[in-house]
Amino acid sequence: MALLAEFHLLQNFAPSNLNRDDTGAPKDAVFGGVRRARISSQCVKRAVRLHFARQGLIDSAALGVRTLRIQARLCELLRTAHHHTEDEAVLARAVAAALGELKLKVKPKKDEVHGHTEYLLFLGDGEVKALAHAIDQGFDELVKEKPGKNTKASLLACIGSARAVDVALFGRMLADDKNFNVDAAAQVAHAISTHRVDRDVDFFTAVDDLAAGSEAVSGMLGTVEFNSSCFYRYAVINLDLLRANLGADAPALMGAALEAFLRGLVAAVPSGKQNTFAAHNPPEFIGAAIRRGEPMNLANAFEKPVHHGESDAGLTAASVKRLQARWQGYGQAFDIDPNSLRVLDLTGVWQGDARLTSVEALVQATLGAYTAASEGR
Repeated sequence: MALLAEFHLLQNFAPSNLNRDDTGAPKDAVFGGVRRARISSQCVKRAVRLHFARQGLIDSAALGVRTLRIQARLCELLRTAHHHTEDEAVLARAVAAALGELKLKVKPKKDEVHGHTEYLLFLGDGEVKALAHAIDQGFDELVKEKPGKNTKASLLACIGSARAVDVALFGRMLADDKNFNVDAAAQVAHAISTHRVDRDVDFFTAVDDLAAGSEAVSGMLGTVEFNSSCFYRYAVINLDLLRANLGADAPALMGAALEAFLRGLVAAVPSGKQNTFAAHNPPEFIGAAIRRGEPMNLANAFEKPVHHGESDAGLTAASVKRLQARWQGYGQAFDIDPNSLRVLDLTGVWQGDARLTSVEALVQATLGAYTAASEGR
């Protein structure tokens, strides 16, 4: 059975529009027969991934970049790291030839030297630097668009030559060569509200500061939709797969990856409309478990929507109570140690001996549980 790190969070956001659909409204979904607020898994994963670098949780050399603009980045490295002084168009031609050997076509952009790849690439910093080095070594051949056997082999060896924590966690799919794909070790569920939700609309006016007294002072009128919701959030890491993805770098990076992921889940908040709403509300409940078995999303605790009158302490407290009941029910049914879930509960509702008093204590307890499990204790 796989060794898993599972995370369950309850987070009550004040009025906000953190993740918008194509109309600008907050994303939502039907669950349990009623409309729920929703934050997409992609939105959550990006917030977590960016938090790694922003807070220095993972060294930049062990992180990746997702971009269409890899040609421009490689040209920049050829200039700065390998001291090339050729015309930019010459550098771009060599880089395009190199990427072509990897089946990554560069589409020209009108009036620009550098083109874009056909789809977003997710490459580790080490892989990008290795590519720049290989291009430098085979530069004369690549400029002529006639790379030799050794140059081709060097280019192919660059992908997968260095491990990036975020690539190992969130995976990579390169449509043109499945040998470069990385199966994601982490899965993140769409966050959904534990209760039924209604949309609200804010009508706003932007005032023209220089309008004369007889003129209308409204320079712009508009509306923005928002909601306020208590979200259940779930994520799981297959730690065995993460170790395999990190390869030889696993001993140095496994603990850092697990810690960064947990801290990112807790602290990273999607940025949508935050200048308007400033919904910087941390989680009220965080549960983390290191265990062997199958992943277990507890969203069905909220199939019947939580009602605001269910607890005098509010929606979040009622949601915590529901969550514990579901956890205990699953534990009995599927033989899971109920104390494997270590808990930080600011509502005070959770009952048991696994409660902790700070995020730092939760992080250390989770890392300790991982060390013990990986050593077979």
